[in-house]
Amino acid sequence: MSEKINVMVTTENMEQMQMAAMIASVGAVSGNDVSVFLSMNALKYFMKGNDHQAPLEGEMGKTMLEKNVPPFLELFQQAVELGDAKIFPCSMAMDMLEIKSEDLFDYVGEPMGLTKFISDVNEGQVWSF
Repeated sequence: MSEKINVMVTTENMEQMQMAAMIASVGAVSGNDVSVFLSMNALKYFMKGNDHQAPLEGEMGKTMLEKNVPPFLELFQQAVELGDAKIFPCSMAMDMLEIKSEDLFDYVGEPMGLTKFISDVNEGQVWSF
């Protein structure tokens, strides 16, 4: 039996982005219905040509870099490509930051408003980072 897993990502911290990506990718490849909502500080990492380095929060982030753990962007992409997860950028954040859909990685879906995301998550797990 698959579950609905919803992940809201607003952080810019690497460890939190990594955990959100792990939940999305493991959930998706396990056959669950996964939706990821990107907003606020997280959105900039999903832009083509992005050169932003997510700030580390603590020792675990340093250890992940030293151990060459697959980066969060790769895990989010795998969630979509291998597990059919859906990633939705926040339409309001896109408007505020003047980001167009074509500015985002190809695996990021169409923009969605927070109202729609909240409406869609009425069943299942909700994770927020």
